[in-house]
Amino acid sequence: MSFDTKDVLIPGKWGLFILLLVCSFSLSAQESADKILAVVGRNRIILQSDLELQAAQAKAQDPKFNDTMKCLILQQMILQKMLLEQAERDSIMVSEEDVEAQLENRLRYFIQLYGSKEKLEQMSGKTIYQIKDENRETIKEQMIAEKMQNNVLENIKISPAEVDVFYKKISPDSLPYFPATVEVGQIVIDPIVSKEMNDYAKQKLEDIRKQIVTDGKSFETMAGLYSDDPGSRDNGGRYDGVTRTGPWAEAFVSAAFRLQNGEVSPVIKTKFGYHIIQMIQRKGDEADIRHILIKPEVTSGDFQKSIGTLDSIRNILVSGKMSFPEAVGKFSTDEAAKRTGGMIADPATGNTELDMTKLDPGMVLMLDSMKQGDYSAPHIFVTDAHDKSCRIVFLRSRTTPHKANLRDDYNRIQEVALQQKKQLKMQAWVTTKLPSFYLKVSPEYQSCPALKLWRMSIDKGN
Repeated sequence: MSFDTKDVLIPGKWGLFILLLVCSFSLSAQESADKILAVVGRNRIILQSDLELQAAQAKAQDPKFNDTMKCLILQQMILQKMLLEQAERDSIMVSEEDVEAQLENRLRYFIQLYGSKEKLEQMSGKTIYQIKDENRETIKEQMIAEKMQNNVLENIKISPAEVDVFYKKISPDSLPYFPATVEVGQIVIDPIVSKEMNDYAKQKLEDIRKQIVTDGKSFETMAGLYSDDPGSRDNGGRYDGVTRTGPWAEAFVSAAFRLQNGEVSPVIKTKFGYHIIQMIQRKGDEADIRHILIKPEVTSGDFQKSIGTLDSIRNILVSGKMSFPEAVGKFSTDEAAKRTGGMIADPATGNTELDMTKLDPGMVLMLDSMKQGDYSAPHIFVTDAHDKSCRIVFLRSRTTPHKANLRDDYNRIQEVALQQKKQLKMQAWVTTKLPSFYLKVSPEYQSCPALKLWRMSIDKGN
């Protein structure tokens, strides 16, 4: 028995949506006559170009890609069509608002990946609006299929006894070798900016606004000269496709959507600093805007106050008067950290066991001198948003490089065992539902190993 399992599940929303969007960006559709490879339910078709599109992307990511993997992709595509067909029968839908929100999330991911909206448009050869229009139906179908699959698998859980049985069936030769991992938490306290520096930042932006509104200076030019937002400064402060949802501060979007085309907002304050906004054009629930951000400067004295507070918190933790999660809830200024008890998690998986090789060198160096259960000295660090803040770090656990075992890797093994149980449930669902679906597959793919369990229904459909 291998440690890995072959999925008969459609990929999760991150991987699948990213795959679809990357494919649509990096490859153009075939203009020549296309070939139908599969039909599900009479009117849901899979084209040769659909398969080649996803196969090309998979091959670019995995040099070992082969025809067997191509068959697996076709199986996933057929399964998605089956889930869509069943969702229609069961009246399972998703709202247009949820589809738009998902599109926005995917676009923000790719804009960040390629550096700017302009680079994304240049790479794809399409405008943001064209990209959204071309991918809207695809995203909607993926969301419906995922919702249907979640309905099928919603009650699947796994017990410790089942995990133990799963582990004992794994061949020792199949057990993977894991690198060193750590579980690390942090208590972050952002320095409190002095009133003087707050007032100075606000007045500076008031003066910039006056130069734009009264003296006629270009908003775009002033943004390039003075804005503290690195994400838009080089683009004249411009953001396109701003919506009321997403990463935008409520006060920011509220002020933006009150503006007429060309109008400049008063100075507004968010947790990021002070802003002025210019409306370029509004298109329904979306707006293209420019903005200038001025962040109040944090002084060395402000940092020292936070360091002093953290030093007191560390003494409380070391003395055992308060647990780490309690201290996070009471003192941390990082609201997201409070939801995880202060533990740093992989954003893609939510796993708190972090591969040491993927941590930044500064963190690795600090952890190297710490023992399990230790708290670091308070120190200044650079956040993911490239700002400076203060923290203490807690090393909850550490593993050395090792072969997978239940003591050190229970959570990982549990996840694989759960995935296998879901796979078996999905296989059973497919077996039960197949007789009620029309399924036709092109003869050249009927011998695919991935479609072995479906052979009888395929033959019936043909």
